[in-house]
Amino acid sequence: MSKMLSVKDLAVSFQTRRGEVDAVRGISFEVAKGEILGIVGESGSGKSVTSYALMRILDAGGVIKAGEATYSGIDLRRAAEHDMRDIRGREISMIFQNPRAALNPICKVGHQIEDVLRHHARATRYDARAKAIAALEAVKINDAEARYDAYPFELSGGMCQRIVCAIALACDPRLLIADEPTTGLDITTQKAVMDLVRDLIRERGMSSILITHDLGLAAQYCDRILVMKDGVIVEQGDPVQIFSDPQHPYSRKLVDATPRAGETVRSLLPPQERGEELTPTVSDQPILEVRDLTKTYAGKSGPVHAVKGISFMINQGQCVGLVGESGCGKSTTSEILVRLMDATSGQIIFDGHDIARVPARSFAKDSRRADIQMVFQDATDSLNPRHTARQTISEPLRRLARMRGAKLAVRIEELAVLVGLPLPLLDRFPHQLSGGQKARVGIARAIALDPKFLILDEPTAALDVSIQAVVLNLLVDLRAKLGLSYLFVSHDFHVVRLLCDHVIVMKDGEIVEQGAAEQVMSNPQSDYTNALLAAAPKPPQRRNIS
Repeated sequence: MSKMLSVKDLAVSFQTRRGEVDAVRGISFEVAKGEILGIVGESGSGKSVTSYALMRILDAGGVIKAGEATYSGIDLRRAAEHDMRDIRGREISMIFQNPRAALNPICKVGHQIEDVLRHHARATRYDARAKAIAALEAVKINDAEARYDAYPFELSGGMCQRIVCAIALACDPRLLIADEPTTGLDITTQKAVMDLVRDLIRERGMSSILITHDLGLAAQYCDRILVMKDGVIVEQGDPVQIFSDPQHPYSRKLVDATPRAGETVRSLLPPQERGEELTPTVSDQPILEVRDLTKTYAGKSGPVHAVKGISFMINQGQCVGLVGESGCGKSTTSEILVRLMDATSGQIIFDGHDIARVPARSFAKDSRRADIQMVFQDATDSLNPRHTARQTISEPLRRLARMRGAKLAVRIEELAVLVGLPLPLLDRFPHQLSGGQKARVGIARAIALDPKFLILDEPTAALDVSIQAVVLNLLVDLRAKLGLSYLFVSHDFHVVRLLCDHVIVMKDGEIVEQGAAEQVMSNPQSDYTNALLAAAPKPPQRRNIS
């Protein structure tokens, strides 16, 4: 197959206050016409920097130090900036990781597509609207004419990702770079977006680079895989070969950390780190009972029923998974339970008391506030960037337990040890911590007041697989050590299967199925649950370990 892109000995560095940092160190690869090339690896491996270098959109301080990048005979490294502006979008386009950040929040999505079309002379002011609507239709957006006038904040995450795809594909580029295009999307939306990208690539004779830390996704959609670590390519080849028999220790670590059916959370860790798995004690007494919970909002064209009379129970020491697509009511339910939002009707019997009767505004001062805590989805966004880890963990202790002085300092260090956060990191700010370290800070803050019940809202969704494995094992151990009960909100069925005793499946504000985790996963009774399971990327089979 003829080459679309050729990269030879590419090296990228950044100037920092601590000196020069080599982010990409002499990598070489090719992309053939019609090929989907996957680049996998963890945060900091150089995946995204490689793509930004190809597009010539490196952050300030970033520079291509050496190497060649040739696209269809064009030297991308030495091309003039005005030529690159013409190439970007028309010849090479990019789908960015965070669709909401990639879209202009104060500009209608249709106008944003028009801007790209007109910039590359693919439309005039007379036909730009029609072509923008056609671009929306090409990415399977229903009622595209109405969506043309929508702002990003009016659309779901999956819809925003389709808009980003429409912008990237509007000018019929020949090479599409997709940088973590499905992070944070539910599994059916993820499958829809990836199927759409794959089909458009085939229909239009394009090539693509898929950058991801999801090995299951890469195995399902890529023709060839590169594995990156610390700015170098450590392994490359056919997905089946790499995932069934990885040759490099780092590749083996990634494959082994990927959750699969029939295994335990301990099996995700390297053998030397596993230790003994602690067994939680589950009582037959409920810690939480939800009865006929309803949440209704006033909408422009009538009431919007976000939660429609759901009922379920969580026993003491139990971990219950709550799964479903975006918009199914998972987050609304979680926010009502943690008392950040009032229900329209229904009861929340927590530890024998109906806490739904206490207004959310007043619950912060309620004596049971300390007993119900939450670990949020994005550890970065949930931490105050101006507070050190120590200050973050101290917040609930100072505000609710009125703890001060030496007693406070001792408790913070106890919590750091409990969650595996090295003590020297307590005085670092969030931007100085890794994703896994920030997750540990968020967990330490949540358990600071010895709660009885934790709501875990996608706590590992944005983490690399090996970091996810460590955090999941931490959660399992804390549940056993502290006697915690969990509501684990997720769209990752593989993780839910490993972690949860019981599963609740929601759709359109209603519970469509619930039961023992293994039973629901192995023998789902609802067509909707079946569809969710079918949409989940199939992780590569574990290599044979002799």
